[in-house]
Amino acid sequence: MFPEYDVIVVGAGHAGCEAAAAAANLGSKVLLATMNMNTIAQMSCNPAMGGVAKGQIVREIDALGGYSGVITDKSMIQFRMLNKSKGPAMWSPRAQSDRMRFAEEWRMALENTPNVDFWQEMISGILVKDNRALGVRTSLGIEIRSKAVVLTNGTFLNGLIHIGEKQFGGGRAGERKATGITEQLVSLGFESGRMKTGTPPRVDGRSLDYSRMDEQEGDEAPEKFSYLDTTQPLQKQRSCYITYTNPEVHASLQTGFDKSPMFNGRIQGLGPRYCPSIEDKINRFAERDRHQIFVEPEGWDTVEVYVNGFSTSLPEDVQYKALRLIPGFEQAKMFRPGYAIEYDFFPPTQLSQTLETKLIGNLFFAGQINGTTGYEEAACQGLMAGINAHQKVQEKDPFILSRSQAYIGVLIDDLINKGTNEPYRMFTSRAEYRLLLRQDNADLRLTPLSHKLGLATEHRNQLTSDKLQATKQLINNLKQKKFKPLEINPTLAELNMAPIKDTSSLYQLLKRPDIEISTFASFNESTRTFVASLDKDIAEQASIQIKYETYIVREQENAEKMSSLDEKKINPDFDYLKISSLSSEAREKLLKIKPTTLGQASRISGVSPSDVSVLMVYLTK
Repeated sequence: MFPEYDVIVVGAGHAGCEAAAAAANLGSKVLLATMNMNTIAQMSCNPAMGGVAKGQIVREIDALGGYSGVITDKSMIQFRMLNKSKGPAMWSPRAQSDRMRFAEEWRMALENTPNVDFWQEMISGILVKDNRALGVRTSLGIEIRSKAVVLTNGTFLNGLIHIGEKQFGGGRAGERKATGITEQLVSLGFESGRMKTGTPPRVDGRSLDYSRMDEQEGDEAPEKFSYLDTTQPLQKQRSCYITYTNPEVHASLQTGFDKSPMFNGRIQGLGPRYCPSIEDKINRFAERDRHQIFVEPEGWDTVEVYVNGFSTSLPEDVQYKALRLIPGFEQAKMFRPGYAIEYDFFPPTQLSQTLETKLIGNLFFAGQINGTTGYEEAACQGLMAGINAHQKVQEKDPFILSRSQAYIGVLIDDLINKGTNEPYRMFTSRAEYRLLLRQDNADLRLTPLSHKLGLATEHRNQLTSDKLQATKQLINNLKQKKFKPLEINPTLAELNMAPIKDTSSLYQLLKRPDIEISTFASFNESTRTFVASLDKDIAEQASIQIKYETYIVREQENAEKMSSLDEKKINPDFDYLKISSLSSEAREKLLKIKPTTLGQASRISGVSPSDVSVLMVYLTK
């Protein structure tokens, strides 16, 4: 009934979709198996993509040739660039999405991707022989063969949903849990654990009083996620709204705390630290008399509204009463209550840098199965797992991104070397080279690498090359255009800016914090024409490179120093027991993680700088 596939992807969430698309576009014959083809790429929680650090990841996925950026552009209803008041390393794109269109666009994109087949059924086990994955077994007992398997099970592995004192099996509201895989993997020697996440209630937007809330509009000049020219920025947008809880809301919620699965011990899994439930916020931050609530429309036409900031697993009647005490929600009608969900995950220290498991060859994990949270974190893992599954099947070199190349590299490096005991979420603070890893230059960093791999198209690569050359040309032009003090000082005085003492180029002037390229339009007719002729993205790229040149060079030098450690290879089967001068903790962690480079060893939690020095001396010998 089935041919032998190159890659079988289990699960069609964000990770699974990117994995299937990447492997297929590289030339592998792919089967995407899902329990429900009507929920492919379902936005299980908030209807949004991007945000702080997450937006950078979406741009990186797009730069590599993944689909998330294009799909987001086609389905967004609002765009905002966050942190614009801060430096460019912190700028983060975020889009409010139309939930139904997002899933539809993803399904259409996959159906139009050659080499992708679909199968709707629960996968209950992996076919394994001689410590190598050979395919999957379905709940009907069908065995489907493949050369590699990518597991992207999301929250479905033994999923357990909690609403107050009620609990029932499920991977998502209205969908059953997946069984069999965890039990098999544990029997094969894998370590598993439990994590928890949650979602807020959804309400009827027609029942809300928006006049009592603060309107949050999109950017006046919205941008987009994809670097391709096949999508366009929004011409119209839908607003979100902001309101707040109050002491009355908190008091009402507290009446249900005795029935909260969070507080009575019914939930064993660890929840996300940076996205706590409303009851957790009230409990942990008792001194605060209000918490922000973002009122987010679920799409262009639907009346369903997502109550961001009100994630909860309290009884549904407690949720309802408290909701109606929020300003603007006095007459709110609830479509469905919030809930918490517990699910199985596998500590990611059991993976190599390619996201292949160390115990079973040709078996890859991506997404929440690795202990992460968020669509973006899942999608980028799926992309990398799909790429590396293809590379492994074709006996090609693995594709690995370093911490200085991408946020994706930071995420995977953190997971496999440090592990996580709570849902992992990406932040700009996790990246030591974040000035290099900006959202504006992901294409310059990654598209040439992906094009060489065979994933990024020739057209995408040409766009990147054109951008690079145009930026270099603009920087050169700014160096050539010079002004004498007498020519420019009167204008600078009018702008309340310090005068120049010697002849200065526009390049030198742009290094001033109070001068932007747009400022040059005030100088004379020639510079006004010059500024008007510039492409916005090219001007921004040149401006960032010029203003932060010193800092960028310093970070590049630091990254190069660290890369020298990554060039020192270590045999994964190296016997650390024979190095008596290593600390016992370092020896234990090194034997468990089995790093392949000295750089990777240095980033393992518990391996000290002195341990790295000992290893360096030993490896040099």
